[in-house]
Amino acid sequence: MEEIRLQKVLASAGLGSRRKCEEFISSGRVTVDGVIVDELGARVNPDVAEIRVDGVLIAQASGKYVVALNKPRGVVTTMSDPQGRECVGDFVSDFPERLFHVGRLDTDTEGLLLMTNDGELANRLGHPSHGIEKTYVARVRGRVNKDLIRELSSGVVVEDRPVDVVQPRIIDTSNDSSVVEVTIHEGRNRIVRRLFDELGHPVIDLVRTRVGPVQLGQLRTGQLRELTNAELGALYSAVGL
Repeated sequence: MEEIRLQKVLASAGLGSRRKCEEFISSGRVTVDGVIVDELGARVNPDVAEIRVDGVLIAQASGKYVVALNKPRGVVTTMSDPQGRECVGDFVSDFPERLFHVGRLDTDTEGLLLMTNDGELANRLGHPSHGIEKTYVARVRGRVNKDLIRELSSGVVVEDRPVDVVQPRIIDTSNDSSVVEVTIHEGRNRIVRRLFDELGHPVIDLVRTRVGPVQLGQLRTGQLRELTNAELGALYSAVGL
């Protein structure tokens, strides 16, 4: 891509009007590749430049995109599928940038799946050293009570390793099933299902509602949206980028 005036790149990324973005530049709040740029005539190539405002990476202005998908149940978390099954790649096939999924949700699990063209972000989000929290809402078999919450909080051992659950809570309960919210840091395969199996309350339905600072919110099943600048800034800051 040819170089573009910096204030136009910032405005296109949603930081405000052209005039507002010019104020960011003139006041020395913008850096390009680590260097303060305070001249309004500066031009950049957003496909390769690392652009920050007040130290926060402006991902879209740097050619990096992150979208949130509400993955439906029954969709496989792959970019393509040789068996012809519906996969998450089908939902971003028309996106102008080539995206890939960050981590996985098993086929029977619904909810928030991040997709990006930023490999370093994806790697850091998946690495346990950054402790990115993920929140799930599970409908499980049987009636649960506060004893289950105490068990979850104390660390249930799954295959010789305890699962660290943050602030578990009961949302609803009946004689046949209960709805429980759990937040975990790790990403072992089907770990939430295995966790509740260990407790004797198999999962009926499972939805992921949060990844780090990004919430599923009101995003409908099968729909996707680009993250806001505030979400992007929080997400990149969470993994030290």
